[in-house]
Amino acid sequence: MKVILKADIKGVGKKDEVINASDGYARNFLFPKNLAVEANAENMSKLKAKQDSNAFKKSQEKEEAQRIADKLSKILLKIRVKSGANGKIFGGVSSKEIADNLEKQYQIKVDKKKIDLKETIKTLGTFSVDIKLFEGVVGKVKIDVISE
Repeated sequence: MKVILKADIKGVGKKDEVINASDGYARNFLFPKNLAVEANAENMSKLKAKQDSNAFKKSQEKEEAQRIADKLSKILLKIRVKSGANGKIFGGVSSKEIADNLEKQYQIKVDKKKIDLKETIKTLGTFSVDIKLFEGVVGKVKIDVISE
Protein backbone atom coordinates (compact mmCIF):
# COMPACT_ATOMS: atom_id res chain seq x y z
CA MET A 1 0.00 0.00 0.00
CA LYS A 2 1.38 3.43 -0.92
CA VAL A 3 1.23 6.02 1.85
CA ILE A 4 2.36 9.62 2.31
CA LEU A 5 4.25 10.18 5.57
CA LYS A 6 3.16 13.10 7.75
CA ALA A 7 6.25 12.96 9.98
CA ASP A 8 9.82 11.67 9.94
CA ILE A 9 9.90 8.02 11.01
CA LYS A 10 13.29 6.50 11.73
CA GLY A 11 14.02 3.58 9.43
CA VAL A 12 10.93 4.24 7.30
CA GLY A 13 11.20 7.67 5.66
CA LYS A 14 10.98 11.44 5.91
CA LYS A 15 7.99 13.76 6.05
CA ASP A 16 6.04 14.20 2.76
CA GLU A 17 7.71 11.13 1.26
CA VAL A 18 5.65 8.54 -0.61
CA ILE A 19 6.57 5.03 0.53
CA ASN A 20 5.33 1.51 -0.02
CA ALA A 21 4.25 0.06 3.36
CA SER A 22 2.62 -3.26 4.12
CA ASP A 23 -1.16 -3.12 4.57
CA GLY A 24 -1.05 -4.19 8.23
CA TYR A 25 1.68 -1.70 9.18
CA ALA A 26 -0.22 1.13 7.49
CA ARG A 27 -3.66 0.29 8.94
CA ASN A 28 -2.58 -0.75 12.44
CA PHE A 29 0.29 1.66 13.13
CA LEU A 30 0.69 4.57 10.69
CA PHE A 31 -2.97 5.58 10.24
CA PRO A 32 -4.11 5.33 13.91
CA LYS A 33 -1.10 7.35 15.12
CA ASN A 34 -1.73 9.92 12.36
CA LEU A 35 1.78 9.40 10.96
CA ALA A 36 0.63 8.81 7.38
CA VAL A 37 -2.27 9.13 4.94
CA GLU A 38 -3.20 6.92 2.03
CA ALA A 39 -1.60 7.99 -1.26
CA ASN A 40 -4.83 8.46 -3.21
CA ALA A 41 -5.37 11.05 -5.97
CA GLU A 42 -6.63 13.78 -3.62
CA ASN A 43 -3.75 13.44 -1.14
CA MET A 44 -1.20 13.23 -3.98
CA SER A 45 -2.49 16.51 -5.48
CA LYS A 46 -2.29 18.19 -2.04
CA LEU A 47 1.30 16.95 -1.68
CA LYS A 48 2.19 18.24 -5.16
CA ALA A 49 0.68 21.67 -4.38
CA LYS A 50 2.61 21.82 -1.10
CA GLN A 51 5.89 20.90 -2.83
CA ASP A 52 5.30 23.53 -5.54
CA SER A 53 4.59 26.15 -2.89
CA ASN A 54 7.77 25.27 -0.99
CA ALA A 55 9.82 25.42 -4.21
CA PHE A 56 8.40 28.86 -5.03
CA LYS A 57 9.18 30.18 -1.53
CA LYS A 58 12.70 28.80 -1.75
CA SER A 59 13.30 30.47 -5.12
CA GLN A 60 12.01 33.79 -3.73
CA GLU A 61 14.35 33.52 -0.73
CA LYS A 62 17.28 32.71 -3.02
CA GLU A 63 16.56 35.77 -5.22
CA GLU A 64 16.40 37.98 -2.12
CA ALA A 65 19.69 36.54 -0.86
CA GLN A 66 21.27 37.21 -4.27
CA ARG A 67 20.12 40.87 -4.12
CA ILE A 68 21.64 41.23 -0.65
CA ALA A 69 24.89 39.60 -1.87
CA ASP A 70 25.08 42.15 -4.71
CA LYS A 71 24.58 45.00 -2.21
CA LEU A 72 27.24 43.59 0.11
CA SER A 73 29.84 43.39 -2.67
CA LYS A 74 29.61 47.20 -3.14
CA ILE A 75 29.98 48.02 0.56
CA LEU A 76 33.09 49.13 2.44
CA LEU A 77 32.04 48.76 6.07
CA LYS A 78 33.96 51.09 8.39
CA ILE A 79 34.34 49.97 11.99
CA ARG A 80 35.97 52.34 14.46
CA VAL A 81 37.87 50.77 17.36
CA LYS A 82 40.30 51.85 20.04
CA SER A 83 43.85 50.82 19.24
CA GLY A 84 47.37 50.96 20.60
CA ALA A 85 50.38 52.61 18.99
CA ASN A 86 51.54 49.52 17.09
CA GLY A 87 48.25 48.91 15.22
CA LYS A 88 46.87 46.30 17.60
CA ILE A 89 43.34 46.93 18.75
CA PHE A 90 41.92 46.54 22.21
CA GLY A 91 39.61 43.51 22.23
CA GLY A 92 38.66 42.55 18.70
CA VAL A 93 36.07 42.88 15.98
CA SER A 94 33.65 39.95 16.21
CA SER A 95 30.88 38.77 13.90
CA LYS A 96 28.32 40.40 16.23
CA GLU A 97 29.94 43.80 15.76
CA ILE A 98 30.03 43.31 11.99
CA ALA A 99 26.31 42.41 11.95
CA ASP A 100 25.43 45.40 14.18
CA ASN A 101 27.42 47.84 12.01
CA LEU A 102 25.86 46.50 8.80
CA GLU A 103 22.43 47.14 10.26
CA LYS A 104 23.32 50.62 11.61
CA GLN A 105 25.18 51.92 8.56
CA TYR A 106 23.39 50.20 5.65
CA GLN A 107 20.10 48.81 7.10
CA ILE A 108 21.07 45.27 6.03
CA LYS A 109 20.03 42.73 8.65
CA VAL A 110 22.32 39.67 8.72
CA ASP A 111 22.43 36.95 11.36
CA LYS A 112 25.81 36.95 13.14
CA LYS A 113 25.99 33.15 12.81
CA LYS A 114 26.05 33.44 9.02
CA ILE A 115 29.17 35.62 9.03
CA ASP A 116 32.14 33.38 8.20
CA LEU A 117 34.82 34.91 10.41
CA LYS A 118 37.61 32.44 11.17
CA GLU A 119 38.74 34.39 14.23
CA THR A 120 38.12 37.86 15.62
CA ILE A 121 39.93 40.68 13.83
CA LYS A 122 42.67 42.00 16.12
CA THR A 123 44.58 44.46 13.89
CA LEU A 124 43.81 47.60 11.94
CA GLY A 125 43.38 47.34 8.18
CA THR A 126 41.03 46.15 5.46
CA PHE A 127 39.61 42.63 5.51
CA SER A 128 37.28 40.66 3.24
CA VAL A 129 34.65 38.56 5.03
CA ASP A 130 32.22 35.99 3.57
CA ILE A 131 28.58 35.97 4.65
CA LYS A 132 26.58 32.80 3.91
CA LEU A 133 23.15 34.14 3.00
CA PHE A 134 21.50 31.03 1.51
CA GLU A 135 22.42 27.64 0.06
CA GLY A 136 24.95 28.46 -2.65
CA VAL A 137 24.71 32.25 -2.15
CA VAL A 138 27.71 33.82 -0.42
CA GLY A 139 28.14 37.57 -0.11
CA LYS A 140 31.52 39.21 0.36
CA VAL A 141 31.87 42.42 2.34
CA LYS A 142 34.99 44.51 2.78
CA ILE A 143 35.61 45.71 6.32
CA ASP A 144 37.88 48.65 7.08
CA VAL A 145 38.96 48.58 10.73
CA ILE A 146 40.13 52.09 11.63
CA SER A 147 41.33 53.72 14.82
CA GLU A 148 39.12 56.21 16.68
